[in-house]
Amino acid sequence: MRGAKSAKWVAGAIVVALAATACGGGSGDEGKKNASGKPEGYVSIDVGEPQKPLIPADTNETNGSYVIQSLFTQLLDFDAQGEIVYTNAESVETQDSKTWTVKLKSGWKFHNGEAVTAQSYVDAWNWYANIKNNQQNSFWFADIAGYDDVHPEKGDPKADKMSGLKVVDDTTFTITLKDKVPYFNYKLGYATFAPLPKVFFDDPKAFGQKPVGNGPYKFEKWTHKKLIQVAANPDYQGPNKAQNKGIQFKSYTTLEAAYQDVVSGNLDIIRQVGPTDLPKYKQDLGKGAIEQPYAAIQSLVPAFYSKTFKDIDPKVLQGLSMAIDRDTITKTVLNNTRTPATSFTPPQVKGNQDLGTDVFTYNPAKAKQLITEGGGVPENKLFIQYNSDGGHKEWVTAVCESIRKATGVDCVGDAKPDFPTDLEARDNDQVKSMYRGGWVADYPVNVNFIKELYHTSAESNNGRFSNKEIDDLMAKADKASSLEEAVKGYQEVEKKLLEQMPAIPLWYYRINGGHGEAVDNVKVDFHGDLELTGVTVK
Repeated sequence: MRGAKSAKWVAGAIVVALAATACGGGSGDEGKKNASGKPEGYVSIDVGEPQKPLIPADTNETNGSYVIQSLFTQLLDFDAQGEIVYTNAESVETQDSKTWTVKLKSGWKFHNGEAVTAQSYVDAWNWYANIKNNQQNSFWFADIAGYDDVHPEKGDPKADKMSGLKVVDDTTFTITLKDKVPYFNYKLGYATFAPLPKVFFDDPKAFGQKPVGNGPYKFEKWTHKKLIQVAANPDYQGPNKAQNKGIQFKSYTTLEAAYQDVVSGNLDIIRQVGPTDLPKYKQDLGKGAIEQPYAAIQSLVPAFYSKTFKDIDPKVLQGLSMAIDRDTITKTVLNNTRTPATSFTPPQVKGNQDLGTDVFTYNPAKAKQLITEGGGVPENKLFIQYNSDGGHKEWVTAVCESIRKATGVDCVGDAKPDFPTDLEARDNDQVKSMYRGGWVADYPVNVNFIKELYHTSAESNNGRFSNKEIDDLMAKADKASSLEEAVKGYQEVEKKLLEQMPAIPLWYYRINGGHGEAVDNVKVDFHGDLELTGVTVK
């Protein structure tokens, strides 16, 4: 998938956003299976049940995104340094940051043989954006002229097509935005901008269970809560053609169970080793052990509609942040696999900055003082929601203990059985106090960690944070005359975030995963995704 990730909430405690990609080959070997039930030449990896059907614009968490990335390819992607690499596009150009011209590479086909054309993109984007279709990522199309007609704040849409999208010919279309957005081409690397074949519109619901994409792998089967299997697409024309015959995405109830299967040879790759096995995984896996930083951040996100945080003074949140001993927790509980955060963005994105603040530094006395000055935490108790299948219990317990010791505020973990259940509680405004947030880059610009999470209308703003001054600053930055100026504008937005505390950044991610002896060439991309298309089977 090397490239755009679907907007992603990260599932694992130490979690990776994985990107499945393609392979070339093998229809003739499906019948031959090894002891684990995997077809010969396939690669298996631990990935849990997707929250939603497999539709690009309805996926914004890592489990579903892994599969979407294997089945679909959008216009462009990013290399290991976060620079643009064209995949389905020949070029994406603009003279004024407002009107963009997209030229496609010819000869691309969907898995059913239909040609991928400019119309495939325009029709898909119009459907994704339409409020009637209730897609989680519809907000991503809000920059395009005519979006408000298909996605009004209230009532039915006035149109079924955005006026800003025009097909020029089979391989060319133009995108006219409401205003200048200097970084818009970077957004196109997100999987939600993937095209759709005509068959999708016949029955979207059925398509979500058996998708037909244009990516490196073809869909084979989905046994819910157990397994999703995809086969290499021999006709794939992208730069990331698979070097294996297929991928099995296997669902596990715990990271420990997945790890044992890697050690015993029943699973090829684990995206993230859980806290229990971190101290020994390098010894167990030897050359198969993987450790590498990537563009992602873990945070605690207050639910601003909850009794705990409704109308809360930001000083209370600053105090809670200073009550968390990030240095000790990352060194002990997380076994030196995380780096304490100093901002709302990870180091790998354009515009990352050290905010020069002590709000992220452990200081029990100052923490208690700020919480008192801010009026305290209602009922002197808070909950941290997390998914228990992601290896989070240990660090959540440690964070709660740190808060309790420093401030006297009672803190309790609120475990949900799996990631989809956790996400549904967030989506339906059922979080008691705050939830564990883990966000991995969709594109390598600070905007992705600010606007997509803290703008009032952002889909992934599950804490329901809203601040007009900050929204206005974002709008101003979006109208900058260059990418560099837009990045600077969002750096100013980030300074305002520090004053309002829409989240409490904890630490930056590192992938700590690994693979068994049956596979080779397992590499990590900019997003922390394992480049599955390049994995070879020994």
